[in-house]
Amino acid sequence: MSAGGGGVVRLRELHHGRAPGDPLVLPGPWDAASARVFADAGFEALATPSAGVAAALGYADGEGTPPGEMFAAIARITRAVDVPVTADVEAGYGLPAAELVERLLEAGAVGCNLEDSDPASRRLKEPREQADRLAEVRAAAGDALFVNARIDTYLRGSGDRTTAAAVERGGLYAAAGVDCVYPIMAPPSQLGTLAAEIGLPVNALCKAGGPAPAELGVFGATRVTFGGGLHAQSMSTLAEFASAMR
Repeated sequence: MSAGGGGVVRLRELHHGRAPGDPLVLPGPWDAASARVFADAGFEALATPSAGVAAALGYADGEGTPPGEMFAAIARITRAVDVPVTADVEAGYGLPAAELVERLLEAGAVGCNLEDSDPASRRLKEPREQADRLAEVRAAAGDALFVNARIDTYLRGSGDRTTAAAVERGGLYAAAGVDCVYPIMAPPSQLGTLAAEIGLPVNALCKAGGPAPAELGVFGATRVTFGGGLHAQSMSTLAEFASAMR
C-alpha cells in the first residue's frame, strides 16, 4: 500500500501554500497498526519517530536500534498505508549517503529526518561538515527524498542556543539542498523569524502541555511532528488500562 514514487511529489506539495494556523500535521507511527490508525483518521502523511520505533522494538533511542531492524520497521509501516511516509533515521547510523538513501527508498520512505548532533556524545556536529553530509544525501537521492534537516542548537548547544546560531546552520543546510529545517526545541516565538531568514519550511515539535499544532502554525511552523510523544502517551494509557485490569 506504500505511496511509492508519487509520494515524494505529494509530500512536497503538502509543505507549500499553507495558511497560517494550518500546518501540515504529521503523526508519528511506531508500527504498522498505529500507522493504519493515523491514516484511517485522515492524516495526509506520516513521520516515523526514532524514539517510538526504538521503544516498540525494545531498544533505546539514540541509534540504539540496529539499522536493519529500523529499516525493516519503516518498511512495515510504509506497506501498511497508502499515504507518504517520511522516516526519522537519527544521524544516519554511520551509513554512507548512497547506502542510506538506498535503504530508505527500499523501505518505501519518501522522506527522511537527519539530525546534526552525535547520538553517542550528544555534541553538535560542525555545521559545514553536516552541510556536506546533507549535500551528499541530496546528490544520492536526487528528487526522490524529501530531506528534513534537524537543527539541534536549542537542544544540544551550550552558548549557541540563539536564533543566529540556528539561522547559520539552516542557511548552510538550505544551500546543501534540503527541503525543510527542524530547529527542535526552538521557542515558538522564533519560528517565524527562522522560516523567514532560512527561507525554507520549518518543522516544529508539538509537546504535551505546549502549543497545539494550529498555534505552532500561527507562530510560523509549516509542519508539526511529535517525536516519540504519541507513543509515550499511548503507553501511558495502556499502563493505566493494565493497572485497572489487574
